[in-house]
Amino acid sequence: MGALHLKVNGDELDVAAPSHWTLLEVLRYRLGLTGSKQGCDKGDCGACTVLLDGKPVLSCLTLAAMIEHRAVTTIEGLMPAHIANGGTGADPIQDCFDRCGALQCGFCQSGMMLSARALLDRVEQPTPEQVREALSGNLCRCTGYTQIFQAIELALADRAGTKPAPRAWEAPRDTEAAPRQA
Repeated sequence: MGALHLKVNGDELDVAAPSHWTLLEVLRYRLGLTGSKQGCDKGDCGACTVLLDGKPVLSCLTLAAMIEHRAVTTIEGLMPAHIANGGTGADPIQDCFDRCGALQCGFCQSGMMLSARALLDRVEQPTPEQVREALSGNLCRCTGYTQIFQAIELALADRAGTKPAPRAWEAPRDTEAAPRQA
């Protein structure tokens, strides 16, 4: 067991953990930060997504020993970071997920929000394709993608001071299709 020096949610921490432990294991089992979920443990679901130096990474595939002295942000760190940057209340992504009912069972929620936060920090007005790409590594078992996309659209509209376009995240429909036969 070795000592790791980590920067998690703005705090400098010394943590004892076996050298083979992943970042997810350290976050959950040594630091008690259970917002990052232990899902597939092989990088397929995205439930364990955290931000490493502002970029989304799968913490189940990242050895904790490899990220010493780098900045890790978990879902627990979003609101404090928002407040530290002059905001009030929850991070706008968290607030919009709540307002749009994009929470559902909650298992994928933290990974989705952190992937969305990373995108919005990087791109001022992402296109629907960029949003889909940014979230492509996060699976929702409840099939709630529509509300998740609506939450991101709302966050973008709030940031721009506009109203979200109705149904902007739904796939285009063929309005010229023939009526169904009974």
